[in-house]
Amino acid sequence: MSHRILLAAGVVALALHASASHAQVESGPVAGAKLAALKVTAATGEFTGEEIDYAEKRKDKPTIYVFVQAASFDRPMARYLRTLDAAVKKAGGDAQVVAVWLTDDAEKAKEYLPRAQMSIKLELTALTVYAGDKSGPENWGINDRASLTTVVASGETCAARFGYISLNETDVPDVEKALKEVLEKAEKKAD
Repeated sequence: MSHRILLAAGVVALALHASASHAQVESGPVAGAKLAALKVTAATGEFTGEEIDYAEKRKDKPTIYVFVQAASFDRPMARYLRTLDAAVKKAGGDAQVVAVWLTDDAEKAKEYLPRAQMSIKLELTALTVYAGDKSGPENWGINDRASLTTVVASGETCAARFGYISLNETDVPDVEKALKEVLEKAEKKAD
């Protein structure tokens, strides 16, 4: 009887491990890659209403780029963004989050995002819209199976990437750790 219980526990543990390993997908530029142009329309933030290349604007600063498949946006993603925004604020420095909505209806997203920003209460996150293909901007390697892709950048270079099929605020610590590493390297470089 105890062998059956151990076997059942092993099967459950294996199933949980297998489902956890499928929770993430490869998405975004590989670590060490130079970031490509990121031409978007800013719906909130410093450049509201402007069509800009955010990668160019942030080229010397630590930035977390978050690519959101608009059709998949839900409350857990909103909690992730709010928690990430708070983590960036806590980290200090010039770090910022740039969230990029990938959608078939760019005009609808431009209207929606300012309301979403007020609801989520983001302070260091600019919400933007990419008007091109839902697979994201060219040369960013966004996997359309990922509901959300996070790219931590050290200036013009990808430091880390995270592709999620599903997520919530408990996924932020890994991103926060990658940002801290970027900030520590920048601090050492400045000394």
